[in-house]
Amino acid sequence: MEKSEKTCHSPSRRQMMIGTAGVLAAGTVLTQLGGLLNSAHAVGGSTEKWPWRYEKLDPAKTAEIAYEEWYRVFCGAAVINSIFSQLREKVGEPYTSFPSDSFVFLEGGMVGWGMTCGSNAGAAIVANTIIGPRIQPEIAGKKVTEGHEITEDIFQWYSEASMPIFVPKTPKVTTELVKTKAESPLCHVSVGKWMKASGFPIGSPERKDRCARVAASVAYHLVELLNDWKDGKYKPTATHKPVKEFGITAQMNCMECHGDNVPSAPMAKK
Repeated sequence: MEKSEKTCHSPSRRQMMIGTAGVLAAGTVLTQLGGLLNSAHAVGGSTEKWPWRYEKLDPAKTAEIAYEEWYRVFCGAAVINSIFSQLREKVGEPYTSFPSDSFVFLEGGMVGWGMTCGSNAGAAIVANTIIGPRIQPEIAGKKVTEGHEITEDIFQWYSEASMPIFVPKTPKVTTELVKTKAESPLCHVSVGKWMKASGFPIGSPERKDRCARVAASVAYHLVELLNDWKDGKYKPTATHKPVKEFGITAQMNCMECHGDNVPSAPMAKK
């Protein structure tokens, strides 16, 4: 009986401390587990909130930054950095944590493969990062498409413009550079046409400066579009809709390179 009564006594202070520590440890585990569960739950969706805060920028200042940055990180990352570096100062996060330099792989149409010009790809990353993707929930009953549309506008504008447009205040190359129209958003076509017209090879200072000025030109126009979006004045202008036109994903100028060998796609039945 005495033994039984002894076992019913209140726990000692040491026992209470051990018990409390166990509860706290269990709580920590549950908290961490809850975080993991929330992260796992977010795998099929997005935790991002759009749009990111955007402050209007000076297109000319942005172009100068892009021009200088090209000589450090080349076309795509130069366009991204020209805008996000300014927004880091004006806004802070989430721009502060954005790894802009990692997009150096966009150079040369992505690691030299001559695909989409890195300047175009960089502009697409900027527009869709700030505004958000077109798969995000509707805002006030309207589907968000501006980032996608700005990308289309940039691609078509780039294809139709005589490049390079922007002339830096202090160019690294003083040779007067010829301008060419790519009629394509592809690096291979854009650079190839310019090299043929200018006579300068891929490794020449002139070709490098040409591409630095192209990146600056794209950054300039992108800021113009983003500023219009910020003011609520942006209206899409691109008319090229490749899937609707060709029944397959495509750029706007196939025949110039492929001639009679353009692959045809089965058209959808109406």
